[in-house]
Amino acid sequence: MDSYDCTATLEWWANPSMCLGSFRVTLTVSMLSDGRRRIAAPRSPMSEPERERLDLLLRLDPVCSLRFEDDSTVLVHVNAEDADGRLVLSPCESAAP
Repeated sequence: MDSYDCTATLEWWANPSMCLGSFRVTLTVSMLSDGRRRIAAPRSPMSEPERERLDLLLRLDPVCSLRFEDDSTVLVHVNAEDADGRLVLSPCESAAP
C-alpha cells in the first residue's frame, strides 16, 4: 500500500470537558523513502476566522488529538504547513506527564 486516505478531526482540548477548537480534515498517509508522511488538509476551504483560530492554536501548542470516524484518537504533532496549506503531522511518542 502506497497511501491511505480517511476523514478525521484535529482537536485541541483544554481539559476533558472543554474543546478549544476542532477542524475536519482529510488525512493522507503516504510512504516516502524516509518512512511514512502524514498530511492533513481541511475538508473545505477555511474562513478567515477559522484560519486565525487554527493559527493561534498551533502557536499555543502544536500537539493535538487526531480523532477518527470510529472515535479512536491519537496524539499528533503538527510539524509544518506546506505551500498548499496542508499540515504535516507526526505521531507523538507519548503523552506529557
